[in-house]
Parts: sequence; structure tokens; C-alpha cells
Amino acid sequence: MLLKEYRICMPLTVDEYKIGQLYMISKHSHEQSDRGEGVEVVQNEPFEDPHHGNGQFTEKRVYLNSKLPSWARAVVPKIFYVTEKAWNYYPYTITEYTCSFLPKFSIHIETKYEDNKGSNDSIFDSEAKDLEREVCFIDIACDEIPERYYKESEDPKHFKSEKTGRGQLREGWRDNHQPIMCSYKLVTVKFEVWGLQTRVEQFVHKVVRDILLIGHRQAFAWVDEWYDMTMDDVREYEKNMHEQTNIKVCNQHSSTVDDIESQAQTST
Repeated sequence: MLLKEYRICMPLTVDEYKIGQLYMISKHSHEQSDRGEGVEVVQNEPFEDPHHGNGQFTEKRVYLNSKLPSWARAVVPKIFYVTEKAWNYYPYTITEYTCSFLPKFSIHIETKYEDNKGSNDSIFDSEAKDLEREVCFIDIACDEIPERYYKESEDPKHFKSEKTGRGQLREGWRDNHQPIMCSYKLVTVKFEVWGLQTRVEQFVHKVVRDILLIGHRQAFAWVDEWYDMTMDDVREYEKNMHEQTNIKVCNQHSSTVDDIESQAQTST
């Protein structure tokens, strides 16, 4: 098991990001769902928890085969997907990733959002007070992203919002920018296979970090697209994006995946 805490700041408020988060996830998933890979939305509906209250439950299939390193592609099926289950009780969320083909693999992410610059060192005391972990700050303006994902229009150093006047962030922007909020993410990666555990867990954390950096850059760079939306507006946008994304992804994979799962059940 490898545990890390990520802190990602943005020039937004927690209240604003309630809409921005939903918009970013839907648009990002749609953009990534090309060539039969990407994200298929299986379920998305209201959910009530006795402790956290009203929220939203989402289940997705995330197809990843071409994004795996060569050594990983050698040991997983050609049709490879990860199941994502998310419980959104904003400003607290839980996300879990599992894979039926790799039963000893899992990712667990707990997220909390606060209006500060990442200065709350006790935010996860109730979840992981005594667990050793590395704290990693991610800077959406200054940290490098993989070249294939770079777009100048999504670079916070160049982008300036017309609707909010925020943007063109410079080194050290977190020290004095207002407003500012932080996404605190407690990420646990498990791959309990002898000989591969350390390599796989470290690789997955690198992928998680890249995704967090890209996603939060996009959430801010797309602010003018979602800033005036209501919750009803963004839920309708989310619904439309899910339908379009599923069309892009499902035609290639759904029947194949069902056949694979049916054969797996028969063999067991």
C-alpha cells in the first residue's frame, strides 16, 4: 500500500467549484473518450447517506489499455477497464477504483475542499492521523504536464478569465491570490502482488498526479464556460455529455466486455 496526500489550489471559491467540478469532469471525460477508449458512464443518480447526507452516486468504466506502459500491457487483457465508483457529498467526496481482472488492485481517494491555500495540515486527522504519508503540492500554473496534454488555452500562466478577471498566474501566486481554494486528496494505491507491488503503486501515483494537474488546470481554464451555470444547468450538461461519451465508447467495447465477463463467470 502506498499512501499520498495531494493538495491542489485554484483561484476559485469552494462554492464556485461545486459547479466547476461537475462541468470539468464531464467535458474532460468526453474529450478523452476517443478511439473506443475513455469513460463509459454506467450509473449516475442521487444518493443519500445517513452520515454525509444527500449526494450523487456515479459508476463508470474507464478504458485504459493504450495508456498503460508496455510491461503492464503484457499482463492485462486487451480489453481492459477499471471500474470507478464515486460518492459526491460536496465538499466531501469518495472515489474508488477496482478492476475485475486484477482483484488485488485498488485506488481509494477521499477529497475535501476548503477555502485556503493548502495550509490545513490536520484536514485528514479523522481518516489517517497516524498513517505515514507524503504530502505533495500540485501547482496548476508552474508544474509541468506531459507534452501531449499541453494546450496554451488551458495554461493558467496565459489564460485570463473574461468573466472573473482571474488568471495569468505567476510563480508564487498561491501566497497572495484571492479568492483561493484547495482540493485536498488522500490517495491510497494498493497492488498486492509480490515483485510488482512497488513498481505498480509508484506508477499509478504518477498517473494520478498527472490527471489531478490536468483536471484542475482545465477546471480553471474553462471557468468562463461554466461560471454562470446553475446546478440544474450543469446537471443537464452532464447528462448530455454522458450520453455523447457513451456513444463514443460503448459501440466498440460493451458487447466485448459482456462476453469477457460471461466467460469469466462460466470458468469460475
